[in-house]
Amino acid sequence: MAGKSNKSKAKRAAQSSAASSTEPALQPDAPASAPAPDNGTASVVEAAVPEANQIPPPLPKAEETESQVETNDAQPKQGELRLYPVAVKTQSGGKMELQLNPGDSVMDIRQFLLDAPETCYFTCYELLLRNKDGETHHLEDYNEISEVADITTGGCSLEMIAALYDDRSIRAHVHRARDLLSLSTLHSSLSTTLALQYDAALNKVQNPGDKPKSNGPELECLGFMEDVPSSLRKLINSPSEEIKCVESIVFSSFNPPPSHRRLVGDLIYLDVVTLEGNKYCITGTTKAFYVNSSSGNILDPRPSKSGFETSTLIGLLQKLSSKFKKAFREVMEKKASAHPFENVQSLLPPHSWLRSYPVPDHKRDAARAEEALTISYGSELIGMQRDWNEELQSCREFPHTTPQERILRDRALYKVSSDFVDAAVNGAIGVISRCIPPINPTDPECLHMYVHNNIFFSFAVDADIEQLSKKRPSSNLSVTEKVSSSEKLPCTEGTCDGEHNAELNNCNEAPLVENEQATYASANNDLKGTKLYQEADVPGLYNLAMAIIDYRGHRVVAQSVLPGILQGDKSDALLYGSVDNGKKICWNEDFHAKVLEAAKLLHIKEHAVIDASENVFKLAAPVECKGIVGSDNRHYLLDLMRVTPRDANYTGPESRFCVLRPELITSFCQVQAVEKSKSKSKTDEGADSVSDPSDVSVDTSKAGDELIHGEENGASTSEKTVPEKQQTSAHNSATESSESSKSCDEIAFNPNVFTDFTLGGTQEEIAADEENVKKVSSYLLDVVLPKFVEDLCNLEVSPMDGQTLTEALHAHGVNVRYIGRIANGVKHLPHLWDLCLNEITVRSAKHILKDILREIEDHDIGAAVSHFLNCFFGNYVAAGGKASTNSLHAKNQKKDQSITKKGQGRGKGKASAKKSLSSYMMVDSNSLWSDIQEFSKAKYEFELPELSRTTAKKIPVLRNLCQKVGISVAARKYDFSASSPFEASDVLDLRAVIKHSVPVCSEAKNLVEMGKLQLSEGMLSESYTFFSEAFSILQQVTGPMHREVANCCRYLAMVLYHAGDMAGAIMQQHKELIINERCLGLDHPDTAHSYGNMALFYHGLNQTELALQNMGRALLLLGLSSGPDHPDVAATFINVAMMYQDMGKMDTALRYLQDALKKNERLLGPEHIQTAVCYHALAIACNSMGLFKLSQQHEKKTYDILVKQLGEDDSRTKDSQNWMKTFEMRELQKNAQKQKGHAVNAANTQKAIDLLKARPDLIEAFQNAAAASERNNAMNAAVLGEAQPRGRGFDERAARAAAEVRKKAAAKGLLVRPHGGVPVQAMPPLSQVVSSDSSKKIGENGEAKVEEKKASSENGKAANVGAPAGLGAGLTSLDRKKQKAKK
Repeated sequence: MAGKSNKSKAKRAAQSSAASSTEPALQPDAPASAPAPDNGTASVVEAAVPEANQIPPPLPKAEETESQVETNDAQPKQGELRLYPVAVKTQSGGKMELQLNPGDSVMDIRQFLLDAPETCYFTCYELLLRNKDGETHHLEDYNEISEVADITTGGCSLEMIAALYDDRSIRAHVHRARDLLSLSTLHSSLSTTLALQYDAALNKVQNPGDKPKSNGPELECLGFMEDVPSSLRKLINSPSEEIKCVESIVFSSFNPPPSHRRLVGDLIYLDVVTLEGNKYCITGTTKAFYVNSSSGNILDPRPSKSGFETSTLIGLLQKLSSKFKKAFREVMEKKASAHPFENVQSLLPPHSWLRSYPVPDHKRDAARAEEALTISYGSELIGMQRDWNEELQSCREFPHTTPQERILRDRALYKVSSDFVDAAVNGAIGVISRCIPPINPTDPECLHMYVHNNIFFSFAVDADIEQLSKKRPSSNLSVTEKVSSSEKLPCTEGTCDGEHNAELNNCNEAPLVENEQATYASANNDLKGTKLYQEADVPGLYNLAMAIIDYRGHRVVAQSVLPGILQGDKSDALLYGSVDNGKKICWNEDFHAKVLEAAKLLHIKEHAVIDASENVFKLAAPVECKGIVGSDNRHYLLDLMRVTPRDANYTGPESRFCVLRPELITSFCQVQAVEKSKSKSKTDEGADSVSDPSDVSVDTSKAGDELIHGEENGASTSEKTVPEKQQTSAHNSATESSESSKSCDEIAFNPNVFTDFTLGGTQEEIAADEENVKKVSSYLLDVVLPKFVEDLCNLEVSPMDGQTLTEALHAHGVNVRYIGRIANGVKHLPHLWDLCLNEITVRSAKHILKDILREIEDHDIGAAVSHFLNCFFGNYVAAGGKASTNSLHAKNQKKDQSITKKGQGRGKGKASAKKSLSSYMMVDSNSLWSDIQEFSKAKYEFELPELSRTTAKKIPVLRNLCQKVGISVAARKYDFSASSPFEASDVLDLRAVIKHSVPVCSEAKNLVEMGKLQLSEGMLSESYTFFSEAFSILQQVTGPMHREVANCCRYLAMVLYHAGDMAGAIMQQHKELIINERCLGLDHPDTAHSYGNMALFYHGLNQTELALQNMGRALLLLGLSSGPDHPDVAATFINVAMMYQDMGKMDTALRYLQDALKKNERLLGPEHIQTAVCYHALAIACNSMGLFKLSQQHEKKTYDILVKQLGEDDSRTKDSQNWMKTFEMRELQKNAQKQKGHAVNAANTQKAIDLLKARPDLIEAFQNAAAASERNNAMNAAVLGEAQPRGRGFDERAARAAAEVRKKAAAKGLLVRPHGGVPVQAMPPLSQVVSSDSSKKIGENGEAKVEEKKASSENGKAANVGAPAGLGAGLTSLDRKKQKAKK
């Protein structure tokens, strides 16, 4: 299983050998980077913050324990690998050393050698292993080292022996050589560039001043926040400049070799032009490469130069061209100097919605052209096609009793699943482009199925558009046609593959059901159901590999081919479930036993169902699932659209596939279980614990979604609640959790209630089952939704964009169809109201745009998309007048008349396509927005206000729409006030959007959870060990480029940060940043928070210029994802201000603080705790300038807000009161000193007055100067926030006047005060730094950090320094107690 995971292992092996054998494998440069202050982490760590000073000592222990873990023979439970040095003799005769584990396969070793600079260009060799006894073993690719020899005893060595090339391997060798000469595989991160530039500047200047660079970020941040559209260009990193090694390497037109030359070993001819301008024709034989004597059009195979024969192409070129040799060395040095993660390829890199503008020149590249000519749509060109199903199921059958076996199994599953998704995407694009023919071309088009590269493809239809036009599609197929097709493909119809079969069943079901089963929603549900069964991992029960690909408006479902389904009559293969919508139900005892085992884990109840013949069957799955025995005798379960029960809040016939989310089911079961266990024991803790488990459950229940979305909002939520629970009842929770887990497993739901199927059992049983489902549905409405809205208002969950909002909803078990209710609950908070409004708008617009894309010919895509964007963002008025209004509906009706066309309308007929384009060009902004409003009302039960057209004119909305549909636009400034902001040339690409079921590693997930628990108790050493082990396992399973690896590094960085190891925290943070940029996207909110964390760590090392550059990037990314109006932006401003304050640039610091204050007052209200944090920061800033009177005024406002929100007895309120007293004392001290100075100078003053009386002209000049000075000072104080550091009386009066002016101005713009009791996020960059959900934890972390910063900038006594820190940590922790009391 070489693949990506091996790459990471290779790096670790190579690096750990280079570093030191005693260092933990994780340390050297393990691939991992985690945003240090994560949301989850932040709050967890908050508990540990007060002990920060005592913590550094334990950390070394953490490292010691790691190295002990490594050196112990007994392998730790987590599967940490022990590495052994093995000498390698390379093909060129050189020597090197690898660090290997006995469990490594020979393919792993090959991958290590491919990554090592000394051996990277050798591709065709055999490996010999010599042990210390002198025995020689020939290594086969699929051997494990331990099967051949014992390397643990030492004395083993490897030798690379040149092997013979064949047609395939010599082409692979040439391909590898081209890759090595290119820097296109190097993905450099901006953070690396910034750090390198900073180091270079330090080397040039001994004492680099803060002036030049620090001013840059200041202007850039504030300036860009006002004008987000013009900052688009800054997002895109300039690609690495290519280092040219050779003019061209192309396959010669002498190919293929003539038969007589084949007989003497010629395999390939290459034409090479070197940088010196020399042209060579190179012959590749089974043994070597050499320059032949050909010139002109005649092949002369004789070698032209003796001694120029080498076993590799790059070796030959180095002999032929000195410029090649020099340039190749530069390329290798550039790759070696990059961070190891920047060389690793990521699986399914995120879709980039922005492309360089102006569009870069397209240059000739013969190698690129050759590759493009061989379009394989994902299949292998030479050799057998992969049997995806067999690979996947064989991997599932791997033994998994020991930790090491589980790692190997997880790694194999991850590799196969990743490769399957990659192949599925390529195949789906081929199907949609009509380049792959259907396997049943004579059937109606809605029944077309496709098999390519051993993957089964079918279309799912977007039924939402039909609902919009209020007209159901009528089927053109007669009943007999349906029957005959089902007779021809009895199993394929409902068995072969779930979603595709959804399409099938769509045509096979009665017209009543219409095409609902083939809707987008059922495809999503099937994927979720498949993942749930994969996680249940019941021995003997199998699922198919599955992926959903959205491209060009079509949704294609790809699945591995069920064995035997395409050959012969398998009508008896269906053993369980129904293919005809419950008319005939099959049942098998053996199959039922396996399904029942999974059902217990998934909370599915065993229940009775009656078919059309009045037979009663006991099922433990939805009726329409299909249980089939493949020709490999494995039991497969398919069509899992309703693994969770139907949502009782949506029971209409059009809501057939509105099911509850699995996270909600898990959460509900845990709450019920806790209630039961509580009722048995004490009742006084009831209310407290019931609310807690619901939060904790959010974390565990989000497991299903993590496969697609990764751990995000759920993580932060759980992090927040786990420590709470720990604090209240650390010991009881363990026993309670064991009890509750038992009762939790007993709660089960009947998935077939509220459906058209006939249920068996008594009326009481059916009513009880229905009541159960109603309970969950009402739990969603009455408990989960209000709690989620409260969390949003309290900033415990702080989504930045549509994607993080969706992930937050899913993590809490809420379906997106409830987003309208969420929007109504957050109307009083402008940033949340806009976010929900824009998400509803974009989702509605997405369906309409996809509908258009389905109908458009290739050559019209750019024009149609740009016209749609003009209607959406601009104010386009059609020339056709009223006729345009109904054009969309007319198009929908036209589609409805033929489901065939709708099913896969990939634009067959040119006339119809032209017609659809011209008719669409008549649509204007008004008709499009009326359709969007109608859609949002039908789909989300939400009336879009007219205001939504205005709020949508933003870059974040354009970003959201482009990401959802797969569009890339030019990175230029768009004028949204124009009637047509876009041109056809602005639309640069259309990409596939993918959902998949690639598994994650449960072993590592458990370790991370244990680490979070340790962290919540302040045990940094133990938590570091857990996170390190999880990181090590994930590296072996997924390789470094995975979101879970970034998650691990986030926690590692946080632990190091709290232990005082800033340099270590920066190292982990840098890794996390690279992973986020590559796996989530350059402008993902997590990436922005990572830059914010990075800045805080650099600031901790006093590298403030570098910190400000990273802060500038964080603000740029926040502006693109959320826009400038978001509490996270205000929190980041506070951090920026603290940095400027520490640099002594008080005027700049005050500008940022005042801007943050305005944002918080406008977005959250004047009495929100975040607003209090701003006032406190202003007080600290004024204090450091000696303006103690102003400090006192700002702190008084802080105190007033805290009293109102938390009460006078709260520790944070008392902290604020102490600050006020401190400022008051300092003001008195200053005045006393001033008076003493006046007395000393009284005599001198009198002398000066006498002198001036003699010179009236001087008196007049001084009076004029004083008046001008007073005016200027008053103005400066007002603009800069009373910040002029002067002690004279007139300055103070001006400052007080300015404060009054500001108070009045703020009062005018005040909003309704949001819910009270919010965790303070004084420094949310930390807090929200790493998680898009930016949950409370982050805030707390951030707070602690910010307050520390404030304290350090304070010039007062040490005793006073502690107060701000207490304010930060106290605010958050006590706020939680207040919320508990409310509950």
